[in-house]
Amino acid sequence: MELRVIGQKAKDASFLLGKMGSAEKNRGLLAAAQEILDQQEKILAANAIDIEHAKAKGMAQGLVDRLLLTSARIDGIVEGMRQVVGLEDPIGEVISMKQRPNGMMVGQKRVPLGVIGIIYEARPNVTADAFALCFKTGNAVILRGGSDAIHSNQAIVAVIRDGLRKCGIPEDAIQLLSDTSRETATEFMRLNGYLDVLIPRGGAGLIRSVVQNSTVPVIETGTGNCHIYVDETADFDMALDILFNAKTQRIGVCNACESTLIHRSIAKDFLPMMKNRLDEKQVEIRADEEACAIIPEFVKATEEDWGTEYLDYIMSCKIVDSVDEAIAHINKYNTGHSEAIITSDYDNAQKFLNEVDAAAVYVNASTRFTDGFEFGFGAEIGISTQKLHARGPMGLLALTSTKYIIYGNGQIRK
Repeated sequence: MELRVIGQKAKDASFLLGKMGSAEKNRGLLAAAQEILDQQEKILAANAIDIEHAKAKGMAQGLVDRLLLTSARIDGIVEGMRQVVGLEDPIGEVISMKQRPNGMMVGQKRVPLGVIGIIYEARPNVTADAFALCFKTGNAVILRGGSDAIHSNQAIVAVIRDGLRKCGIPEDAIQLLSDTSRETATEFMRLNGYLDVLIPRGGAGLIRSVVQNSTVPVIETGTGNCHIYVDETADFDMALDILFNAKTQRIGVCNACESTLIHRSIAKDFLPMMKNRLDEKQVEIRADEEACAIIPEFVKATEEDWGTEYLDYIMSCKIVDSVDEAIAHINKYNTGHSEAIITSDYDNAQKFLNEVDAAAVYVNASTRFTDGFEFGFGAEIGISTQKLHARGPMGLLALTSTKYIIYGNGQIRK
């Protein structure tokens, strides 16, 4: 279908969605969630085709894991959609209302953005998450997923549209571009007049391409070169548990730990323990010279390693003299995503929270929690690493705009 036809269908749907009340939107969401549950065998069969193709192409293990759907992950997707139903609908909320000296009442209220375009890679769960959040906020969504997940995405979108149709809700609230070519993606990025905002979700290359080529306003989501700094007062058991979780629970996600910084005073005691724990998952450590002198099995790091999002069983490691040196290193090499300090020192914790420049900054917890579901949003549209409009996991509020509403009684400007 020609892109402008798709755009017009989305625009028409967005006007209808913008008028829907919370009860009707929730009814549509619940119907779509139930349809995903009822037709999960269809979705899993389509996903199996994508997985087979990915393995045949030699896709990295972490990326295959991102692509994989299981019955348990389907349950998680459905639970996320149902959580969105339970969240307060922000649309129509009057944020402020003040009287001007001339008697006019000037206020602001939340409204949908309109039509949201999302370009993402091989993560089929994003298909359902994006729909749920856009639909709850009265936005139509046009999705352009990667070719590696095309069968999974087509199945999920078809099932959601079935659920909406059964409710008498416009199916074009969600549309998927079946053409995954770069040419179509570039044309999509320039669909001014139809798209109100474009959100890329994926690796550095995809995000850079969208930012550089789009003529539609972009909310930039970021890659995750996430750090954990183990301070001199850290509880070793806690630090080992957090590092192991942040690095190995799922390696192909943007909130996984990719680099660790160790205070010099504890390095000789802590590094052997860290190596033994990460050896359970055969994690390769790429370290600076000082750390390599303590643990000869470590691989010598290059300058490139400090800025790399591995999405693999690889982690960089550097020894530092202080929390200030750790903060300076993180602010130089991070991607503005998620950073953590493990410490028992309150002042160091506060300094880290105040001075690290990232969307999410943790004290004594795993970076893996930077997630819409974990933050209580039900799902997320992505994790914004920019500073305008939205930052961090983007839930319902990030998908709204505002408009001024003015009540008068005959005022004219003199």
